[in-house]
Amino acid sequence: MRSLAPPHERPAARSIQLFPPATVKPLPFSMTTLGFTASPAPAGVTKDTFGTTREGAPVERYTLTNRQGLVARILTLGGIITELHVPDRTGKLADIALGFDTVADYEQHNGNVYFGCITGRVANRIAGGRFELDGNSHTLELHPKTNFHLHGGLKGFSKVIWEAEIVPDTRGPALRLTYLSPDGDQGFPGNLSTAVTYVLTDESALIIEYVATTDQATPVNLTNHTYFNLGGAGSGTVLNHHLTLQAARYLETDADMVPTGRLLPVAGTVFDFTRGDIIGRRLDEIPIGGYDHPFVLANQPRLHPVLAAEVHEPGSGRVMRVLTDLPGVQLYTATYTTPLQGKGGSMYDRFHGFCLETQHHPDSVHHAGFPDTILRPGQTYRTTTIHEFSTR
Repeated sequence: MRSLAPPHERPAARSIQLFPPATVKPLPFSMTTLGFTASPAPAGVTKDTFGTTREGAPVERYTLTNRQGLVARILTLGGIITELHVPDRTGKLADIALGFDTVADYEQHNGNVYFGCITGRVANRIAGGRFELDGNSHTLELHPKTNFHLHGGLKGFSKVIWEAEIVPDTRGPALRLTYLSPDGDQGFPGNLSTAVTYVLTDESALIIEYVATTDQATPVNLTNHTYFNLGGAGSGTVLNHHLTLQAARYLETDADMVPTGRLLPVAGTVFDFTRGDIIGRRLDEIPIGGYDHPFVLANQPRLHPVLAAEVHEPGSGRVMRVLTDLPGVQLYTATYTTPLQGKGGSMYDRFHGFCLETQHHPDSVHHAGFPDTILRPGQTYRTTTIHEFSTR
């Protein structure tokens, strides 16, 4: 989710175990076997200053480099993945994450496109911008020109400065970001302490681990909103990418793309990627002209991440596999993106990137049949999503 067209008591949330790192598969090559003549940057984490916000707050950039030479660059502003460099089948590195060159560009555009950021406290939509919890009514900010709350509010997690700490991790270079969202922030109850850890493993996977605790009951649904283009950011559309989704059902949505509560089978529809298909093959069958739809991966959160999706770009040979322990994923194909200038002067337009936003189902606070998103005092919100990279 993204830029937009105009427009009881439940069971306790479950604490989810982290994914065993041994199951992450390595890329089937090394920088040496790929024939690189120059040595990659030393593995580890470095830090520099990316810029300053309009309020004068410094934005730091952390560069994670693994032993294979893959690079992830992450900002303290919104936890944004601003660059992600992975090799093609010949070993040539390319940045596959859409983004901007300056803080000013992120501040200007990320209220619409949400490039690369952490979205929360609650990702995706909440109908009417309000909900009831334990007999209390809560009113949230509405996204401009809509009748729903989106991605945590006008100054949600995507727009704040996170505290950063380089942390030791046996799996590879790691960065932990933390943020305390105060009681009443964007209309949500309770003080929510959140930590998001990025690990660029030496087996060429990017792991994102989320942990949160609260002192009052509050909804929590965190995701990352990176737009990927496996041909390289700025290389054109992603309509030739081949997508496989482990989702036999999707959520029916209304005119605002808010779920109605009905879970529908994908079989025989434009939403069926269970056997794999080209992303752009059937766009003319979708009323909005592209994908911005929630898919059902499971009936409840899983105990550990499992395969949710695989994307292959035939020109470069790059493959990205997404694993998660969450019950859903939102497929977005930059359907509402309008032309804008990105990194290095590249122009981004409609369909120039895709998002696979692993998450709880949108608007879960209004649907008792959806997996619960209410976090209560004494519980820990804990979830992991993994992006594995290889070539074919």
